[in-house]
Amino acid sequence: METVGKVVIAIVIAVIISRGWKVLNWIWLKPKKLEKWLRDEGYKGNSYKLLMGDMIELGKMMNLAKKDPIPITHDILPHILPFDHKIISTYGEKSFLWLGPNPRMYIRDPELIKEILLRPNEFQKPHPEPFRDSIVGGLLITEGHKWSKHRKIINPAFNLQNLKTVFSVICSSCSDMVNQWEHLTMETGSTEVDVWPYIDNLAGDVISRTAFGSSYEEGRKIFRIQKEQIELVFKMLFILYLPGRRFIPTKANRKYKENIKELHVVLSGIINKRKKAIEIGEGSCDDLLGILLESNAKEIEEFGVGLSMEEVMEECKLFYIARSETTSNLIVWTMVCLSLHQEWQIKAREEILQVFGTGELDFEGLKNLKTLTMILYEVLRLYPPVIMTIRSTIKETKLGNMMIPPGVLLALAMIYIHHDRKVWGDDATEFRPERFSDGVAIATKGKGFFPFSSGPRVCIGQNFAMTEARAAMAMILRRFCFELSPTYKHSPFPVFTMPPQFGANMILRNLS
Repeated sequence: METVGKVVIAIVIAVIISRGWKVLNWIWLKPKKLEKWLRDEGYKGNSYKLLMGDMIELGKMMNLAKKDPIPITHDILPHILPFDHKIISTYGEKSFLWLGPNPRMYIRDPELIKEILLRPNEFQKPHPEPFRDSIVGGLLITEGHKWSKHRKIINPAFNLQNLKTVFSVICSSCSDMVNQWEHLTMETGSTEVDVWPYIDNLAGDVISRTAFGSSYEEGRKIFRIQKEQIELVFKMLFILYLPGRRFIPTKANRKYKENIKELHVVLSGIINKRKKAIEIGEGSCDDLLGILLESNAKEIEEFGVGLSMEEVMEECKLFYIARSETTSNLIVWTMVCLSLHQEWQIKAREEILQVFGTGELDFEGLKNLKTLTMILYEVLRLYPPVIMTIRSTIKETKLGNMMIPPGVLLALAMIYIHHDRKVWGDDATEFRPERFSDGVAIATKGKGFFPFSSGPRVCIGQNFAMTEARAAMAMILRRFCFELSPTYKHSPFPVFTMPPQFGANMILRNLS
């Protein structure tokens, strides 16, 4: 028995030593090894601080920047990425920061960014990304074969023919919004209004109707819950990368988990109701959910496997955040830019009236809005919905003349490329839509332009977003001229995308 006891004690000690070594390696030895590699490659940054890295200072600077607006300018980098801007300003283009024990190095060479995006199997999205996976899921976060399967099944929902089918729904929602604004200006012909809540609701309404058809009222609950989830993430910024952060009993954390459960109930209810209706021949397949379920059923029939209920729900969550957030941001920043640059507002309005007159918009006619399209691309350059994306490697991987070890996060700083004078010239932070007068391909030749990412994983909904933005701006410009109100506070600030934190107060003048 004494021998058995000694063996048990020895096993316990071995387990403790083994786990202790893993913890020590995770919180200190591996970060210091990666720091040495970064410095040997010529990258500079702060020395690693045990467990937290740069998170405390990053969180403080983000929360401080969030409190106040900035002077009206398109040079927004110091405000939207204050800590990143400080690191790059201090250490230069080859710099890094610490997200807990994980170093994040900046990739600012457009060619290297393109190469990374062209190799999605080697440079993957970090998983799990804190909180992201419960706000959005599906195609955005899946990798490898699973991503290929999702993309194949979802593709039919975003093809050109379906976009034409839902165009009337998009126009109907846009018309509802401008009618609301028209009512506000009815008495005096002009009014001051914060246009952001209307535009935000427009994007949610469009995706609710086009994604869920007759269930769009229930779909709006998804929109509300996910908007709240994004706000809660910011309240939990300090614990974002802490181990076991799911169990930290803060009020925001508890509410976050409650919302996950509610979201599951709402989504499963909508999907189950639609599946049953389709089975008895009463369900519609002319919205995104119907097309997705139909495509999934064909995949199961042909190959015996498709998307599970959980995976369908993840794609529905992605419909909302990725589609509605991207489009609403594009529309509101277009209105801000056209308020600041009235000559382009006039040019766009003249073109819209020339193409459509005062009649109804049609899908094919949108192709003739060259000036408006130039404006939208320039807004996407200055105010991209996704300002930065992160990639990582699972094994040592060659990039350029470097061998990237696993454990290093790669920050593809899209917005830095979009605002880089070395890439776009001395007027890189100025609003100049004429850059795109000969099309995107000519304007971006040899440059970096990533509003919808790039490579095999380019955003599947980019045509949807551009169509909705063109339709909304065409209706707005025909009915109103607008300028910034004296009460307007310039406040682009990244949450999931980059909405105006303090709204967008404008003076609307009715042209009808």
